[in-house]
Amino acid sequence: MKLTVLGCYAATPRSLNNPTSQVLEIKNQLFLIDCGEGTQVQLRKSKIKFSRINHILISHLHGDHFFGLPGLISTFRLLGRTNELHVYGPKGIKEAITLFLKLGDSWTNYPLVFHELTSTEPERIYEDDKVSITTIPLEHRVYTNGFLIREQLAERKLNVKAVAKYKIDKCYFQNIKNGKDIVLDNNKVIPNALLTFDPPAPKSYAFCSDTAFSKRIIPWISNVDVLYHEATFLETEKRLAPKTKHATAKEAATIAKEANVGMLILGHFSTRYQSLDLFKEEAKTIFPNVELADDGKEFDL
Repeated sequence: MKLTVLGCYAATPRSLNNPTSQVLEIKNQLFLIDCGEGTQVQLRKSKIKFSRINHILISHLHGDHFFGLPGLISTFRLLGRTNELHVYGPKGIKEAITLFLKLGDSWTNYPLVFHELTSTEPERIYEDDKVSITTIPLEHRVYTNGFLIREQLAERKLNVKAVAKYKIDKCYFQNIKNGKDIVLDNNKVIPNALLTFDPPAPKSYAFCSDTAFSKRIIPWISNVDVLYHEATFLETEKRLAPKTKHATAKEAATIAKEANVGMLILGHFSTRYQSLDLFKEEAKTIFPNVELADDGKEFDL
């Protein structure tokens, strides 16, 4: 599992700061999460192949989280894309994007599939044999979702010495890895636990931006390996958080601690601050394993 942060700052782009966008690579699949202005350029800088992006997750319809999407969709067209592109986002995203395409007479030459979201409870929006994605309803000024991305449980690992000991034919190996017991010719049953090892624990990643401090999300993100949580403000500007429906670094750390996550990554920083180190220092007073996002930064998780 690898996270590439393309942009992690709040509100307006600046010469060295990009609004929210990131790519999660998990089980050899790429998921683009949010698509602020400059996302295409950041993808180029990070050497991420456009053709590998088949799913885009948009948290909400504030510009700093999706204004880069019309351009990216158009670029896919110019590059001769033929694969389906799936876009998941709040109701209204289809109308917004198709209006751009209509006015510019720039309809895609590939299938563009919108999955519009309206639920205020967690909802499974994608699943295959390797990965599942569930929404995390967040508390912001407009309808907003975070995303919980989990690996599916892998098949069990074959104990080669054990299957050799019982002289089990190779034709049964897949059934064994699928968790089935084996019956020998003498009708003796060999429990699967004797023939396999447990697979690695599935990895999980939770994206929570933008949101006010809300303990409601804790059960939904409990025990995830990595939590990305917005930290727009420091405690010194906490008075601004309720009005804007954002959170402080200390509040993000409180969520991480109570949800018992493995690691906390802070992002969505207000550009009013000269040093991001203060965010880390503040969060670590509550939760020890804290990292700071930054444009172009990669995390091997």
